[in-house]
Amino acid sequence: MPDLPRAVREWGWLLGRLGWHPYQDWPAGRSWRLGGTYLVVERSPDLLGDRHERRRPGLNHLAFHVAALEPFVADGPAHGWSLLFADRHPFAGGPAHRAAYLENSDGFEVELVDSAASGPAT
Repeated sequence: MPDLPRAVREWGWLLGRLGWHPYQDWPAGRSWRLGGTYLVVERSPDLLGDRHERRRPGLNHLAFHVAALEPFVADGPAHGWSLLFADRHPFAGGPAHRAAYLENSDGFEVELVDSAASGPAT
């Protein structure tokens, strides 16, 4: 992450709302845990750029199931997350897939899938 404090604020808000809990904390990173899974954000000393680009090789996005989309859409901007594909929200993934696609300040995308209205995240 190019800006660790910003990443901790943005990811901490999102992951906290999703039920994840702080797990590890060290000078160059943080992690959050849910069950047996954990997610790490880190400021690498070998960082090559200042922005993630989901269209390049590597991670495109993370998908999470949520009980309700709109609280994330409404509160996201105050926490560094903006709505992608607003003209097609909440069906940007297709007419049978209700989800919100959010992007943070560093260009990371999350797909929040309405667990009551959709099948498994794709």
